Amino acid sequence: MTTIVPETSSFDQRVLHPLPDQLLATVGDLHDEGFLTAVDVTAVDYLTHPGRTDLPADVCPERFEVVVSLHAHQRHERVRLRVQVPADDPVVPSLFDLYPGTEAMEREVFDLFGISFDGHPDMTRILLPEEWEGHPLRKDVDTGRIPVQFREAPVQR
Repeated sequence: MTTIVPETSSFDQRVLHPLPDQLLATVGDLHDEGFLTAVDVTAVDYLTHPGRTDLPADVCPERFEVVVSLHAHQRHERVRLRVQVPADDPVVPSLFDLYPGTEAMEREVFDLFGISFDGHPDMTRILLPEEWEGHPLRKDVDTGRIPVQFREAPVQR
């Protein structure tokens, strides 16, 4: 891999910690190494857990973390990427050009956490109505305080 990023291990799986501006180069290198399947793109809000100790010393913890899991079928190997995303600029590059299957996963992270993916072809909500305000999986959303929104039932004829 030509892009140098901090690396750790978790349960015998390689974990890379690129900065947001290193993500595309890192993922491109991994794609060239045979990691041809993006298994998952998700996020974590660490608002209530700011003192994490599982990051390398040179990685600054942020409120949000985008987690990408890639798989190399030929080698039966997985790699995980943990990208720290600041709350004041929750944007990371989209993986869509290399892994078109990430389109819906990135939209889900946007919808539920408010993290945008720069370069995504359709960065709109996927689970909640367009008029929904906020992002329900953020830790600063009061539990049980999200209003339930119903649509009118279709008229039976």
